Amino acid sequence: MPHATDNRPTALLAMGPGIAGRLLADRHRTRLATLTRTDPHLVAHDLADPTPEVAAALADAEVLFTCWGATPLTAEVLATAPRLRAVVHAAGSVKHHITDACWERGIAVTSAAGANALPVAEFTLAAILFAGKRILHSAHRYRALRADHDWLAELDGSGNYRRTVGIVGASRIGRRVIELLRPFDLDVLLYDPYVDGPEAARLGVRLTSLDELCASSSVVSVHAPQLPETHHMIGAAQLSAMATGATLINTARGSLIDEEALLHELTTGRLHAVLDVTEPELPPAHSPLYDLPNVLLTPHVAGSLGDELHRMADQALDEMERFAAGLPFADPVRAGALPRSA
Repeated sequence: MPHATDNRPTALLAMGPGIAGRLLADRHRTRLATLTRTDPHLVAHDLADPTPEVAAALADAEVLFTCWGATPLTAEVLATAPRLRAVVHAAGSVKHHITDACWERGIAVTSAAGANALPVAEFTLAAILFAGKRILHSAHRYRALRADHDWLAELDGSGNYRRTVGIVGASRIGRRVIELLRPFDLDVLLYDPYVDGPEAARLGVRLTSLDELCASSSVVSVHAPQLPETHHMIGAAQLSAMATGATLINTARGSLIDEEALLHELTTGRLHAVLDVTEPELPPAHSPLYDLPNVLLTPHVAGSLGDELHRMADQALDEMERFAAGLPFADPVRAGALPRSA
């Protein structure tokens, strides 16, 4: 039992099965136990139907330390957590578990979206540079030929000097991609209806319409949030406007692209694609996306995985330290910003 003068906030870990073991190294559990009054090995997988041990911890919790698979914090769940004042989310989007009831209750929320944005941006940077060098094409051809070949002639027109890259969405990830592209000799276009000219200038990009961006870019990378107004924002008109040989990269959400229209362009070989997300999330077994030589299809792995999860844990624990010290979060989630965020 904690000493009566122990003023550390009480905390409870709440996330999906198996997540805590990957997210938290021993040093994270030690730090969490130092900052808060908690059992760093007790993880609540279902707050809506808790075990007696979890129910008791939830009733006492002042802050939840959440990650992927956390239970939605409905009014019914919150009623069982009368002392709850904050949620520290050690991942990106909070939309799946932060509800209107949380905002109505005045619960403070923060997330490690900034930490999760970096690996997605790094993945995108690699995809952009590889697309410019036509690496996927070269690898397939090299495997097929297994002989000397005039690669300079075949790859004439490729490369990453003064190539135009189009970024769709100045989201946290989109901005990080723009930042990572600065050292390279690339011209960067941006489409985002919420960004004005002065802000685009500060970002070092040229603001343009979506149609112009698609028509002018050798590589188009999608970083907009999944919203009703962004559903199929990259449709047949935008895809047909892209130059033959151009590459479309999607690390955002599959619903942002009209996949039927994209498949038409891909099966003809006119466009290339790097798709970390699709619609549906898992393409059916018969989908051409698995076998097309001009498609690099990955299983939603651009975000944090492996040791990158520890970066999210570090950021979340930094925020937990601020909460324990009575300070506001450094990177709070605002209710008003959620409608146009990921």
